[in-house]
Amino acid sequence: MARISLEHITRHFEGNPTPAVIDLSLEIPDHEFLVLVGPSGCGKSTILRSIAGLEVVDSGRIWIGDSDVTRLQPRHRDVAMIFQNYALYPHLNVAENIGFHLKLKRSPKETIRTKVSAAAETLELLELLKRKPAKLSGGQRQRVAMGRAIVREPSVFLMDEPLSNLDAQLRLEMRTEIVELQRRLGTTTVYVTHDQVEAMTMGTQVAVLKDGVLQQCASPQELYESPTNSFVARFVGSPPMNMVEVSATQIQSDGSFEFLGERRAVERTHIGGGLLIGCRPEDMEIATDRGTEARVSIAENLGFENLIHAVLQPNGPKPTPVVVRESGGPRRHGGEQIRVRMRPGRPLHVFEAGMDTDTGGVRLGTARPVS
Repeated sequence: MARISLEHITRHFEGNPTPAVIDLSLEIPDHEFLVLVGPSGCGKSTILRSIAGLEVVDSGRIWIGDSDVTRLQPRHRDVAMIFQNYALYPHLNVAENIGFHLKLKRSPKETIRTKVSAAAETLELLELLKRKPAKLSGGQRQRVAMGRAIVREPSVFLMDEPLSNLDAQLRLEMRTEIVELQRRLGTTTVYVTHDQVEAMTMGTQVAVLKDGVLQQCASPQELYESPTNSFVARFVGSPPMNMVEVSATQIQSDGSFEFLGERRAVERTHIGGGLLIGCRPEDMEIATDRGTEARVSIAENLGFENLIHAVLQPNGPKPTPVVVRESGGPRRHGGEQIRVRMRPGRPLHVFEAGMDTDTGGVRLGTARPVS
């Protein structure tokens, strides 16, 4: 087992004017399950491949344990990587695939047999050891790929979107299995995904990336409750956080403003040219009296909850789309006129305005209720 330390690493690919990873520093403690998440092209796979030694960074240093591995070949880094496409050998059966690395190392046959059996038992593959990959389901192939990594007993597991080829139900099952396996083995793990739900449910720490730049690294709960900027706020959460602009002219001299039928206040030093106010869908509700006028666009009935997609002030100068999460209640329909308000006491997140929400307006704090 080992910690991983990335010190100001940058990776630039020829022909691309913008680096894939820009001056990134990250500490991954021993036994940690860290998830790298972000939109396509944000640099997460480049980071993973750099740790593995499959990419060579242009600057910075990479440490695994007490060893500087920045210029070491992959085979000398004591890591095991699990790929998106499983990378199984089609002509070998399950047992041979799992034990392939041990055979390359010329390990004794009895050692190979013992380790393969132990990994197969852990992953519930004992009855499949003689099958070829073509005779396995997607989930079974992924277990074989994991078994091949386990028998190597590496210091670090690296997983590059290992569940992306599976259907929704199987992804859910495999997520649970991977998390339980990592907890049992205690191996430091770095996991790459573009799925923020996967990231939030699996990682003990989650690093959010955008355009090669680390936006925030924290526990899933901290990311959700205290996003460092508006990009993280909108990326983390399903549905994402609603964002509503409040102009400087809407804010009173005491820093208070009206928002969805409730008065809130901020520090005057935060205001500048206005604010970007964020609120989670579950922190809003459909009102019968006070609140802000809205028109339903689409209502998604998910059984245990309803997601109401609506437009605030649809006839105003700047209609704003929002999503309201309801538990039960009457079925809504597109075109229906409603009123939306904040649930009493729920937090409002305050971000810098004057920027597109996707560029990451810095979080300034929360807006307090005004009696």
